[in-house]
Amino acid sequence: MTYDRKLIRNGNGWAMTLNSTILEFLDVNPEINMVKYSLYNNTLVIKKSDKKVKNKK
Repeated sequence: MTYDRKLIRNGNGWAMTLNSTILEFLDVNPEINMVKYSLYNNTLVIKKSDKKVKNKK
């Protein structure tokens, strides 16, 4: 499975959005779960993190 995504401006950097299909595939709820990303041999790997999003109070 491959997707082409446009990067969007985010402050001084750039961001990539993840659509609901990818979030479902990763079993990620962005209100609860964090994601972990890493680079291996020039490849970006994104997976579900064990860490949870902290509640804002």
